Amino acid sequence: MSEQERIQGGRVKLRDRIVGIIFVVLGLVIYLFFYKAIASGTVSTFIMTPGGITRGVVGNWIIPARPVLIVLAMILIGIGIYQFFFGLGKQGNLFLALACVAFVFSFLIYVSAGKRLNLASLFSSALSMAVPITLASFSGILCERSGIVNIAIEGMMLMGAMVGSIVGSITKNIWLALAMAMIGGGLLALVHAWMSIKYKVNQIISGTVINIFSMGMTSYISSMYLQNIQSLNKTPRFPSVSIPLLADIPFIGPIVFYNSLFVYGMILLMIILQFALFRTRWGLRLRSVGEHPKAADTLGINVYKTQYTAVILGGLMAGFAGAYFSLGSVGRFDEGMTAGKGYIGLAAMIFGGWNPFNAMMAGILFGFADAMASSVSILGSSIPGQFINMLPYVVTMIVLAGLVGGHSTGPAASGVPYEKEST
Repeated sequence: MSEQERIQGGRVKLRDRIVGIIFVVLGLVIYLFFYKAIASGTVSTFIMTPGGITRGVVGNWIIPARPVLIVLAMILIGIGIYQFFFGLGKQGNLFLALACVAFVFSFLIYVSAGKRLNLASLFSSALSMAVPITLASFSGILCERSGIVNIAIEGMMLMGAMVGSIVGSITKNIWLALAMAMIGGGLLALVHAWMSIKYKVNQIISGTVINIFSMGMTSYISSMYLQNIQSLNKTPRFPSVSIPLLADIPFIGPIVFYNSLFVYGMILLMIILQFALFRTRWGLRLRSVGEHPKAADTLGINVYKTQYTAVILGGLMAGFAGAYFSLGSVGRFDEGMTAGKGYIGLAAMIFGGWNPFNAMMAGILFGFADAMASSVSILGSSIPGQFINMLPYVVTMIVLAGLVGGHSTGPAASGVPYEKEST
């Protein structure tokens, strides 16, 4: 066995032990803090249909809290001990995911003990809250697959949210507002591409400048005009639309198939982007530029044109993500309303391995953490609200630390300006 193989084996074994300890700790938390805090005979009631929905109705799910919690705690502790000493091999990630699901389920049982929690509404909110994160991750994938790092997604989203709100408020045409929001993000992306590709500006600095500009500009316009002239900041919102037949599927139908344009758009864009990147000539060229631009140039691919196209498309995607806040959620613009979702989208991109489908799954994970924090705060819990609100960002840090899925490696040429050789 070579030295490199021994080092790799040591890392795998260390990770197995860390994950095993995590299993045991989660099991002990369930027993010591959840199980012991609940009185005997207490039940948790989960409502299985979103509020106000009459399609796909399912009866409530009533769970005996203490018996279920003790079983979940014992299972986690047992798997953790086995993982620590023997490892679970290639199934380690699967068991880690199942452990997280079991712990979250235990937490929901704990906070809903003696109460009623609308589980269907929680999942529906998670899907909705995943939209800006997932779209931001798609924007990042397009850019980085072409070799351009784009941390300006947050600023593009913020600009898209403001432009969409102003245009929608003035024209009352929600489709025009959506188009202008996307154009707002696309224009900032053009600036980022221009500085990064033509002038070889450090891409992190370029993105940071755009974020600062967007934050300052939107805050100025909001404080000077939007807060004083309400007619400039009251836009129509996209309504929820049900898909016939599919919306009647019990439990799943009301959650997935009774939603706004943005949820359907997220799913459709995932399918399109997944196919375009890995099943078309355009996608092959884009990925080749992000991996080895010199070789792509040698084969006759216009590297600069490909990068400009990808970054601008990413900007349009970020503008669409920003429009979710003003046109799909609250019907107005508020300062800093994107609340770091662009950065979390980059974490979802990394967690998903620069793959659209995986990134959407990661976005739904982050969206669920966000939705759970909101639901638990409303339901009431002995856990301080500040800790509940930290949950989405804690999940982000855990993912980026590499505890879930190991370390991801992006496109080889990402962030490296390409200098075309003169002939």
